[in-house]
Amino acid sequence: MTLQGTIGKLAYLLGVVTVVAFISAYVALDAIKSGNAGVVNGMTWGGLFGGILVAVILMIMRPENPAILMTIYAVMQGLFVGTISLIFEAFYSGIVVQAAFGTLFITAGMLFIYSSRIIRPTPTFNKVIGSLVFSIMMLYMVSIAFYFFTPFSVPFIHSSGPIGIGLTVFILSIAALSLISDFGFIESGVKMNAPKNAEWWGAFGVLVTIIWIYIEMIRLLSKIRD
Repeated sequence: MTLQGTIGKLAYLLGVVTVVAFISAYVALDAIKSGNAGVVNGMTWGGLFGGILVAVILMIMRPENPAILMTIYAVMQGLFVGTISLIFEAFYSGIVVQAAFGTLFITAGMLFIYSSRIIRPTPTFNKVIGSLVFSIMMLYMVSIAFYFFTPFSVPFIHSSGPIGIGLTVFILSIAALSLISDFGFIESGVKMNAPKNAEWWGAFGVLVTIIWIYIEMIRLLSKIRD
């Protein structure tokens, strides 16, 4: 495992997400103009749930060569990111560019914090962040289940009031801190001469977190502008 190899694989996965996002946004926009709004919902939820399914398969199987599955994950997330960005942009003009720059600044900021040793991914840090990430993901799963199967919703998670904005800021902060754990995994793998396929896992971890940060950033901006 090398740092250069990991960066190369991350660039590849991010490139797949970006290209598919642009294509899916174009297709979704054309579908809306044609009166086929249902296509947008299908692409959005299909990309989200497809990505979750592939991520679960990766975590369970831990394949020796995860490149194909991770590429599929990037495609699914590209579908989701592209269509959800189009939806937010329709309501809040310019929000996608703002969220993209916000994601870039947060990622660069956390990389500076990590490289400056201001925050270190100690075992305790990783356990705390890991527990918080799991709790947040369970909260979102419950929220989605409520959306599809009940007339109720999880309080504050989607609201634009002070508590709703504060909750999103907290979740965004946890997502940002998750990058510290991701960077720590990559540095440790390089130092310990981990197998070459560990580069894919390091790149995958950063990719998942960057997408999460982008989604939380666009949600936060929409709440503030709302």
